[in-house]
Amino acid sequence: MEPQGYYAASAQPLPAALPLRGAVRADICIVGGGFTGLSAALHAVRGGARVVLLEAETIGFAASGRNGGQIHPGHRQEQAELEDWLGKQHAGDLWALSEEARALVFAFAAVDCDLKRGLVIAAHNARMAKGLAEEAAHLESRYDYHALRMLSRAEAAEALGTDVYPAVRYDGGGGHLHPLKFARSLAMQARAAGAMLFENSRVRSLDGTTVRTDGGSVAADRVILAADAFTGKLAPQVAPYIAHVESFIVATAPLPPDANVLPNDAAVADTRHVLDYYRKSADNRLLFAGRESYWNVPKDIAALVRPRMLRVFPQLSDIAIEYAWSGTVGITRTRMPHFGRLGPRVFFGHGYSGHGVALTMVGGKALAEAALGNSERFDVLARVPPRKFPGGQLLRKPMVTAALTLLKWRDAF
Repeated sequence: MEPQGYYAASAQPLPAALPLRGAVRADICIVGGGFTGLSAALHAVRGGARVVLLEAETIGFAASGRNGGQIHPGHRQEQAELEDWLGKQHAGDLWALSEEARALVFAFAAVDCDLKRGLVIAAHNARMAKGLAEEAAHLESRYDYHALRMLSRAEAAEALGTDVYPAVRYDGGGGHLHPLKFARSLAMQARAAGAMLFENSRVRSLDGTTVRTDGGSVAADRVILAADAFTGKLAPQVAPYIAHVESFIVATAPLPPDANVLPNDAAVADTRHVLDYYRKSADNRLLFAGRESYWNVPKDIAALVRPRMLRVFPQLSDIAIEYAWSGTVGITRTRMPHFGRLGPRVFFGHGYSGHGVALTMVGGKALAEAALGNSERFDVLARVPPRKFPGGQLLRKPMVTAALTLLKWRDAF
């Protein structure tokens, strides 16, 4: 089974990059070939730096090549929540970065990435419907964001092909894309601009700004750690701020014309803590994600996800599932990205908590700029106070699992 499931089967292969061999010199060494690292590489090389990027597997192998492909404006926390927590000025600066992120992803993905416009946030109960409407009014009045429109149950059923939601919010500023095609497109753009990309080059140690793999080493002036959920393996001091969640996605066979599934062709995410999120592919399959695991990946992902899919779209009971795969999502306790420095010349960014398709673009740009000496964007992200997950090295994962299980239980109310 392809690790990226349907995505690997439907994306043109990227010309292979050789593993690192021997010693090389760089202005900036980037660890991680996902969206953040690729964005950082592209922006750094355009800024005049000699850039080396090291990827442990292949470009887009982990979350960047396996996710739901949804483009969400804003952050995982609502703007009103950020204003209460961080103050209106900082919250406004974060909103501006998210808007820049959205513009970057639409620009970078404009060609050959199956880019589509439209995003729906679906309320799973009446209380959440009220919250979606209040947030829409706040974004319109304070941030001049006019792309949101509430739809009633009947309007939602017509737009989505399901009547399970009491109301939904349509966002014309959001959208969706093919994430593995996008990662490979970013890699080709970075390579064409002059970045050196090495695959199958797992970093074994970081000694100051000397980065070592099994086959070679990079002596760099600056280092950017862009390994998201796996950053803690290279930087143990960051590990307490990272939790891992396994997310599962299936892809159906191409849908028949009369299936009445997502006639508006928007991506959809519901308001549960353990959410359903789904969209249609360019070749008219339903890509549906639901359920999570905090320990192991089940052998039969399709059997796990299918009941959730049929609860939303019972009309698909006779449609086969042709692909199923999983991916590790890096989350933070605040659900906000965690950016910072490990000394004056090593920078990191991780923990987009499910909003990474867009935010990684500005996150990578901020990391590249900081490595080049301009930390304006980076500081906006780094000023968000991180919070450690409790429990220490041994108990952290069980305690995170218990907390997330409680949130899953609360979804029923």
